[in-house]
Amino acid sequence: MSNNTPIFEKGDQAPADYFTGVAWVKSLVQVDDLYNLSVGNVVFEPGTRNNWHTHPSGQILIATNGTGYYQEKGKPIQELRPGDVVRIPPDVIHWHGATPDSEFTHIAINPNTEKGVVVWLDKVTDEEYLSLKK
Repeated sequence: MSNNTPIFEKGDQAPADYFTGVAWVKSLVQVDDLYNLSVGNVVFEPGTRNNWHTHPSGQILIATNGTGYYQEKGKPIQELRPGDVVRIPPDVIHWHGATPDSEFTHIAINPNTEKGVVVWLDKVTDEEYLSLKK
């Protein structure tokens, strides 16, 4: 990143069924039979988060811009900043997104896509999202 200019385009708006707020997804590496992974750049506008979900083969998040949140079901919310890396084990229920006052961007790496990429669950409630502020 140079002068705070993003290195990737925002991409397409993420489906509202799986996000609260507005997020943008740019596919960087599409699923194929050789690599069996997907890599995407996700930009969350302030206050945006995705639903609770799991990944059959886990996921790796690399925070690249802004400030975000990550939470596994039943555990405290973690704040994420550029350079933070989160390794999410297979089938762990979690969500991630931007803080209320900052845009947040991460690269999402989904391995072993032949097992499936994501299983979407319920929306993250405002109470769950704002629990870090308590």
